[in-house]
Amino acid sequence: ALLHLGTSYLDINELRSRSINWADALAARSGEAVRLGTPFEGQVLVIHHVFRPDDTLQTLDVGSLLPLHASSLGKVLLAYGTASLESASEAGLEAYTRHTLVAPEKLTRALAEVREVGWAAEIQEMSMGEAGIASPIRGHGGLVVGAVGLSGPVERICDSHGRPRPNLITLLREAARAISRDLGAAR
Repeated sequence: ALLHLGTSYLDINELRSRSINWADALAARSGEAVRLGTPFEGQVLVIHHVFRPDDTLQTLDVGSLLPLHASSLGKVLLAYGTASLESASEAGLEAYTRHTLVAPEKLTRALAEVREVGWAAEIQEMSMGEAGIASPIRGHGGLVVGAVGLSGPVERICDSHGRPRPNLITLLREAARAISRDLGAAR
């Protein structure tokens, strides 16, 4: 499958294949599940998923479609213009939990913050008790072609104040930069 990005195309299989080793290492170093996502028909398509390296029951997410506005992967894609919510905005955004950002002005502010800090978070916005953080993956010319993220229980992803753990953000951003370099993004 080809992903159309402006005037260029990226083979989703290339994105996945160049990301696998980095995603595996990120899961091992962070102790959390890793997902790679790209935009697909107004949602996020999970193209690779590495289980959390423990013995807990987990479900494979490859092929799953996630909402753009309620997932950290989706917020990254929205913030950098890789995906848009035009059709969803007309119908209104679905609230998955009481924490889901559905007010356009709040979502706009959140996306501006993503661009400012270089990563996105969702804390109990898609599912109560779950959290995620994501960072952009860039290809040639610095164009955002996808996102890589960590997900898991809130108490593992966030600190005692409910904020994403800085060490996980650092590991995530390092992996995103490494994948981006492998895809030809400027160093």
